[in-house]
Amino acid sequence: MLRKAGPQGALAVAVLAMMLSTPAYSASEAECAARADRAARDSTSVLGGAAVGATGGAVVGAIAGKSKYVKRGAAVGAVAGGATQAYRKNERYKQVYDDCMRGR
Repeated sequence: MLRKAGPQGALAVAVLAMMLSTPAYSASEAECAARADRAARDSTSVLGGAAVGATGGAVVGAIAGKSKYVKRGAAVGAVAGGATQAYRKNERYKQVYDDCMRGR
């Protein structure tokens, strides 16, 4: 038979929820920076973004029809892809660092 939890049961559940939701220790600035650095390094590299951008630019240039457009498209795509990936890495670093510091 099921019975309703009294005030002690509600208090026990609330304490357990608080214990599980708070970190066991607060991370230092250096630990948060290291965690954010690992997260940024684990994302795609700037070189990888440039390669993807170059491929996309070359495809667009090939659709245009001339070989000089393929080369120009690849160059523009490489620059744009590399810059985009560098921005994303920086944003990932800031996001992880801020989340870590917020948990202090």
